Amino acid sequence: MSIAKIGIDTGVKTGVAVWEDGQLAAVESMTITQAMEFVVGHYPRPQDCKLYIEDARKWIGFNGKTKATQARLQGAGSVKRDAKIWEDWCKENGYEVVFVKPMGKGLKKSADEFKRITGWTARTNEHSRDAAMIVYGR
Repeated sequence: MSIAKIGIDTGVKTGVAVWEDGQLAAVESMTITQAMEFVVGHYPRPQDCKLYIEDARKWIGFNGKTKATQARLQGAGSVKRDAKIWEDWCKENGYEVVFVKPMGKGLKKSADEFKRITGWTARTNEHSRDAAMIVYGR
């Protein structure tokens, strides 16, 4: 059995995706606590998986002082906190984690583009697709 790679796209809607045995096995969206329960429920032995988590703390930043920029900065603060929560949770529970720059997964994919690239035909949203692109092909 190979090690499962779990992609996590942090945020209010946490994207979760699993890459296992050379294919996507799950592409979902849920709360942060549900995502943690998902990991423990499917991979109770930490040595069976490795988490790849988007880390807004590695973001270079936004330029300018517009209302849109200020809103994005506030949102970035929230996902930065999420990354810290995941970091603590992984340490406390013994899960190996790699933190990925926000652009480390590439540009956002539309549903159609995601289906074409990955072959995943079930319903997705932007968060679940982002999580999948973090681990796709690893």
